[in-house]
Amino acid sequence: MAEVKIDIVGPAEIPLIADLYGQIFRPTRDAAFFRRRFQGRCNVLMLVASQQNDPMGFYIGFELKPTVFFSWFYGVVPAYRRTGIASQLMDAVHAWAIEQGYESIRFECHNQHRPMLHLAIARMYDIVGIRWDPDRGDNLVIFEKALTAP
Repeated sequence: MAEVKIDIVGPAEIPLIADLYGQIFRPTRDAAFFRRRFQGRCNVLMLVASQQNDPMGFYIGFELKPTVFFSWFYGVVPAYRRTGIASQLMDAVHAWAIEQGYESIRFECHNQHRPMLHLAIARMYDIVGIRWDPDRGDNLVIFEKALTAP
């Protein structure tokens, strides 16, 4: 497993997030896209995973409601996949969310993103629903995980 440094980054790093996003997802998005999405959001969290100042992956999330944190994007640059970076990002998010007092974390994933589906199941997320994504014309699987013992 690649050991990476995971840093919390602020608004000044949105162009880096947009660049990493463009290396991973299509269509690409510019920094303005992310700034618009963050408007009115509470507790936006952005993380960048790197080794020796080489960014390898990122995370973006925000508060969905006072007890639930929403993981909007996990992304790992293709050359660095299957090295444990997504798992380390997920661990960092869980630790941060617990510190902030959130009770659960939720995210949505397209069925074709099998590695993320496998990671969610391996990390004990529950499937809590399905939602139609009109932009992509496909279903999203909704996952949620309690951060505290019942």
